Amino acid sequence: MSGRGAPDSYGLAQAATTFPERLPDLLEASRRALAGFTVADVRAVAACGVGTGALAAEATAALGSPYLPVPFWVGHDGAVPAFVGPGTLFFALSASGVSTETTAAATEAAGRGATVVAVGGDSRSALARLAAEAGLPWCSRGETGARTLEALAATVLPVLVSLAASGLVPDPATQIDAAVARLGRRRDAFVGPEGGAALVARRIGRTIPLVYGAEGVDAVAARWWKARVNLNAKAPAFAGAVPARTYDELAGWGQGGDITRQVMSLVLLRRDDEPAELARLFDAVASECDEVMADLIEVRAGGDDLSRFFELALLGELVSLVLAGNEGVDPGPVPGIDEAHVG
Repeated sequence: MSGRGAPDSYGLAQAATTFPERLPDLLEASRRALAGFTVADVRAVAACGVGTGALAAEATAALGSPYLPVPFWVGHDGAVPAFVGPGTLFFALSASGVSTETTAAATEAAGRGATVVAVGGDSRSALARLAAEAGLPWCSRGETGARTLEALAATVLPVLVSLAASGLVPDPATQIDAAVARLGRRRDAFVGPEGGAALVARRIGRTIPLVYGAEGVDAVAARWWKARVNLNAKAPAFAGAVPARTYDELAGWGQGGDITRQVMSLVLLRRDDEPAELARLFDAVASECDEVMADLIEVRAGGDDLSRFFELALLGELVSLVLAGNEGVDPGPVPGIDEAHVG
């Protein structure tokens, strides 16, 4: 997956291609870390994080929304809303475990009497130390680095396990089994010189990808694509949600078409089983953008929400790695982000 033999000092390609087989271990690790955890009378759920932690918070909110009988708030900084206190199940999510914003939010939420679960980092991280000192449940980010797909999954799954243990969502085991079976097949179709990831990367080329997904897990996957192109390929990318973007962003292409068709490509993340109204909306977006983009690329994924999310996220990861390799870029080190301890 490293394109033209570019360096991959963090082994991100290997981590991506072995991701499907890692999912059952990540679920089991979450269960072990949260053995015996449950909380009754949850009146609200909150999750905060930045970087990968923020995407994990958004993903779990979207995955839980069809089932949750209580509101799920997502924050992207260290601010804790006034409602957080007794009766709130609060998740502090930081794949790196060193996010100062997330650690501060966890401290504040615990001080207000919320039930806090800390997720991310290794045993030496600030978040793990806080959990140990305050007696909070803590789960590690997995065995790979803080910005891998495994780290994202290792941050999402403890939240789902905690919610299931508290009777708020179904146990994720069946969905994980289905995801593993599907992802193994799809991974095999994505990798290789003529695989799906290489073909998408070839069409994007040196243009700036604009990635759209439907509200919910698909929109979160679109933001994952954006982040992977930024971090791995060291290139600009943007993401948006449908239908929200159809109310403003599409109107902005009118006067800039001569420019955008030279520098931007539109990637649409679509579902195999799209409802008719959503399919009509995506078709309208494609028609509206056809003349103002260098290329219009449709990607389809199937299965339930969890399977589809990880399938789209895996393809985005692999596409970004091919883009990096094609330009001779090492996808691993990101000095500015690493120094700021974001994620």
